[in-house]
Parts: sequence; C-alpha cells; structure tokens
Amino acid sequence: QLQASGGGLVQAGGSLRLSCAASGRTLSISSMGWFRQAPGKEREFVCAITWSGGTKYYAQSVKGRFTISRDNAENTVFLQMNSLKFEDTAVYYCAALRAGSYYYTRGNEYDYWGQGTKVTVSS
Repeated sequence: QLQASGGGLVQAGGSLRLSCAASGRTLSISSMGWFRQAPGKEREFVCAITWSGGTKYYAQSVKGRFTISRDNAENTVFLQMNSLKFEDTAVYYCAALRAGSYYYTRGNEYDYWGQGTKVTVSS
C-alpha cells in the first residue's frame, strides 16, 4: 500500500528525492515517517511529518540536510536529501503512524510500511 521510490547511487555532497506513494489508502489522515536501515545496523528514525504537514521532526544526524514534505492531494510524502554523506547509505522506508500515536520516532508505532528504497552514497 506504500510504495517508496527515488533511491539510487549518488556521490557524497549530492542530492536525492525520495517519494512514498499510497495506494488503496488515504495518507492525508496519517502522520508519516521515514526510517532507514544501514547494512549490519538497526533501523533508525530519520524524520516524520504530522498529517497536516504543520509539524516536522528530524533525527539530529539529518537535521539541516533533509526535508520531509507531503502532498495530501497526491497522496504522497517526500524526502529531499541534500549534502548526502557516506553514512546516509541505507535502505529507506516510509511508514504510516498508528492513529492517535504521538511517538513519531518509534518504529513500532507505525502500522504500515513501504518496501524500502536503497540509497547508496559513494565517498
């Protein structure tokens, strides 16, 4: 139901824009998050956006470089990633927060997950 796309290979310092599109589900009522998992590491929170788009949360490691946004009319959430670093290499997942939850950084608070899109940053 959630389809993430936009990953790829990019040089350090470059940019990528990830998209997360929903099918069979309306995203407009869900707060959405992006998580990532690097090889051999645990999944970690990247950023989240409330259903209205009015509030955004970022992990310290990406603050100032990544921007989350949403287009509820298009049922899509975006992650603009600038100034990419080698350590941003990971599979990125979008997810929909459980209704009524405010624990944006906790992966187990998200009900629906996309399949992931791989981002590789070469140093």
